[in-house]
Amino acid sequence: MKKTMRFAQALSLLYLLTALSGPAAAQGATQAAPGARNYPEPAQGDFVIRDFRFKSGETLPELRLHYATLGTPSRDAGGVVRNAVLVMHGTGGAGTQFLTPQFAGVLFGKGQLLDATKYFIVLPDGIGHGRSSKPSDGLRARFPHYTYDDMVRAQYQLITEKLGVNHLRLVTGTSMGGMQTWVWGETYPDFMDALMPLASLPVEIAGRNRVMRRMIMDAIKSDPAWAGGEYKEQPREGLTAALNILLLMGSAPLQWQKLSPTRDAADSFYAERLKAQLARTDANDMLYQFDASREYDPAPRLETIKAPLVAINSADDLINPPELGIMEREIKRVKRGRYVLLPVTDETRGHGTHSLPAVWQKHLAALLEESAR
Repeated sequence: MKKTMRFAQALSLLYLLTALSGPAAAQGATQAAPGARNYPEPAQGDFVIRDFRFKSGETLPELRLHYATLGTPSRDAGGVVRNAVLVMHGTGGAGTQFLTPQFAGVLFGKGQLLDATKYFIVLPDGIGHGRSSKPSDGLRARFPHYTYDDMVRAQYQLITEKLGVNHLRLVTGTSMGGMQTWVWGETYPDFMDALMPLASLPVEIAGRNRVMRRMIMDAIKSDPAWAGGEYKEQPREGLTAALNILLLMGSAPLQWQKLSPTRDAADSFYAERLKAQLARTDANDMLYQFDASREYDPAPRLETIKAPLVAINSADDLINPPELGIMEREIKRVKRGRYVLLPVTDETRGHGTHSLPAVWQKHLAALLEESAR
């Protein structure tokens, strides 16, 4: 029985790490039994944008965005959609990563905060991710060099043109999706009622965060087997180095010590994790995903955000360490902004705490109440 429990815990942690992206009960929420789906069957589809022009000036004749949705849009007397929620994933992830007991099972079930029988939930795969258009589809290093601005603009077209949604009740996202939440708030300030960026900072990526990203990109490009992106087999040496850095970026020391309390256990954990990641990672896709953050910098326009915003970070997040004091400084510039720093507990998972709403959903409940019309 103990071995089974440890295995289940390990799987849960590995999921969180894969998204770069254990739980506590929260007031006013109903939690699903592990493995049970307590929310409606998701619908999935693709949206093709013709002749999409990227910020770099590059174009794609057809840009495909894959997405999943739960629920049905609901309009008021004036035809405005009032129940749509956009949830955006982190670097290397996909919209369907949220369809888990840890996330959907806590938020999307009947009677829960984002009850999918009441809300219309949109889970897109960002450009370069999941089943949306990406380098590994065939263009490789000839794929346009997209940015977060491109990703948000494409999502806006998906929301408005394909799904017919003219207003969002809530925009939220994890890690990269958290950063894109800030971009949404500045780019389309009148389009949403509320914003909740998770595990992010509203400034350009610099310091250790930028260094780690640069290390990932350089590791891939410096491997001779990368061949300028035209490799026939994955450049294993460079990809291994890149994944090692990614593993540490999403690490949670307290939980890792519990799961790997001995030298042999730690060695096995690392070996299994790396093997699994190597099997499902494409070097060009990973390179582009991390390069996409190069122009991110919402700081100059924070005053333009109109909707109530609650930014949530965790004190054990290696990527966004609280000792930098950045969020405390910048949140003051957001007219209706508030910052929540979650303390380290047995329930937090480092950067991956963003994908555990059981830990932070009381703050979401307060935001929904504050922004209710």
